[in-house]
Amino acid sequence: MKILLLCVGAAAIAQVTSAADWTQFGADSVRTFVARNERALNSKSVKKLKLHWQAKLENRAKELNALTVPLVAAHLKTPAGERSYVFIAGSDNNVFALDARSGAVVWKKRFEVTATPLEPPDWLCPNALTATPALDIEKRLLYVLDSGGQLHELNLSDGSEPQAPRTFTPPFAKNWSLNLANGVVYTATSQACNRVRSAIYAINADSGEAKQFLAMRTYGAGIWGRAGVAVDEKGIVFAGTGDGIFKPNDGQYPNTIIAVDGRTLQLKDYFTPKNFAYIAKKDLDMGNTTPVVFHYGRKELVATGGKEGLLWLLDADCLGGNDHSTALYTTPLLANEKGSYFAHGFWGALSTWVDKKGQRWLYAPAWGHATSNAHFRTTYGDASAGSVMAFRVTGPDSQPVLTPMWQSVEMSVPTPATIANGVVFVLSDGDSITQNDEQGRLLKSEFRATHPSGHAILYALDAETGKVLFSSASAISGFSHFSGVAVGDEQVFVVTWDNTVYAFSTK
Repeated sequence: MKILLLCVGAAAIAQVTSAADWTQFGADSVRTFVARNERALNSKSVKKLKLHWQAKLENRAKELNALTVPLVAAHLKTPAGERSYVFIAGSDNNVFALDARSGAVVWKKRFEVTATPLEPPDWLCPNALTATPALDIEKRLLYVLDSGGQLHELNLSDGSEPQAPRTFTPPFAKNWSLNLANGVVYTATSQACNRVRSAIYAINADSGEAKQFLAMRTYGAGIWGRAGVAVDEKGIVFAGTGDGIFKPNDGQYPNTIIAVDGRTLQLKDYFTPKNFAYIAKKDLDMGNTTPVVFHYGRKELVATGGKEGLLWLLDADCLGGNDHSTALYTTPLLANEKGSYFAHGFWGALSTWVDKKGQRWLYAPAWGHATSNAHFRTTYGDASAGSVMAFRVTGPDSQPVLTPMWQSVEMSVPTPATIANGVVFVLSDGDSITQNDEQGRLLKSEFRATHPSGHAILYALDAETGKVLFSSASAISGFSHFSGVAVGDEQVFVVTWDNTVYAFSTK
C-alpha cells in the first residue's frame, strides 16, 4: 500500500540517556554516539591516555564475529559495594561482566541454544550471537539476544535471570545491535540468514508482546547498519534498507530510509532516492548505515548515507517530501568515485554532536579515498584507505546544509565515531575488506581472519579540527570487525576479533 503524506508537524527533541553510562550501541536510542556525562576525558586529558588493562575472554569466534561492543554501567550498587561493570556478549552465546577498573571477570553466563540452523555458517551468516546487548540501568537488567532468537534479561550484579527467556526473532537470523527505547527492545535482520527475511523486530520489555515489520515481502532489503535502528522519543523507528526490487504498492521498500511506528510496527513514511535503480544495479545499498536522529532548530532531522558515497539530511516528519524522493539536502559524491560495491562509501553509522557554541556537527566513517568533489577546510595527508569526515550542519532548519570541515588522518576501516567533551574517538579496525581473490572467488572467513590489513588503532581526535590528540599505536595487537568504541567510567573500551578487551584510561 502506497503511503500518502502531507508534510507537516513539529519535531521532538532526541531522546538521551540520563546516567553516566554507555548503555547501548551508539550511547542512546537516537544513535548520536555522544557520551554526554563523561567528565574526565577531554581534549587536554586524552593526551595522557594509556592502556590500562586488557583481558582475553573465553569465547569462540564464529566466522568474522567475536565480541560485541562493550557496554558500561558505572557506580552500580552491588553486594560487594559500589562497582563499575563492563558488559560484553560473545559470538558463542556467552555474556561477560568485567570489573571496569581491573578487567577481572565478575560473572559469566553461557546460553544453551537447542535450535538447529538450516545452513552451514559463512562470513555473512555466522549462526552466532551478533547483536550488541542493551542496558536498562533503572531496572538493573541487561537485555541479550542469543543466536537462537531468545531474548534474555540478566541481573547486572550476578547474571541471574529473573524470568525465562522470550522468543524475539527467528533462530540464527543476522541480528544487529539492540535498541532499548520507551520500554521496547528493537533489532533488525539482514542477509536472509537461516532464510529469515529482512525486518525490524520489536518486543515489549514488560508484556513480552512481539511484532515485526518486513522491509520486503520477498528476500532482500537487508537492514544491516551496525547500530541497528534509531528510535526517537515519539517512538518512531528509522532504518536504512538494502538491495531489492522497489515496489511500494506491494510493500517492498529496498534502498530506502523507512520510518515505522514503534508501537504498531506499521510503516509511517519513507525516502527513496530517485536513482534507486542505479543503486540496486551497482549494489550500493543504503542498508549498511544506521541513520542518526537529532534536533536542529525547530525540526527533527535524520542524517544517513550508504555505499554510494553521499549523505542525506531528511525531515523526520516527512522523510522524502510529498513524493517520497526529495531530501532536504544531498551532498555531492564524497566517497566511492568508481561505484565499488565494497570497501568504499559510508559504512556503519553516522554520529552527531553540538559544540559549546551550539553548532551542530556530523561525523561519517568513510571507507576508501575521498572523491574530487570532497573539499574540506582541513585535511591530514593521504587518506586513501579511509577516514572520518566531519561536517557542520548550517543554514535554516528548512534548508539545512552539510558544510565539509575536516577529514582525518588515514584509517583502515574506521568505525563509527564516539564523541566526549569535544573529542572524537574512532577505531581504525585493521580488518580485511577484500571479499574476492584475483579470480573473483569469494574469500572465506578463515582467510580474511588470518590476512587482516593490519592491527586496530584507537584514535582520539579534536572534534572541531580533526587533529590527532592520541593514538594507541601498537598497543592493540589484533584487528576488529564491524565494531565500535564505548566510553564510560572515565575510560575508553574496544574489542578485537581474538576475543580481547582493551581499556584505555588517563589514570
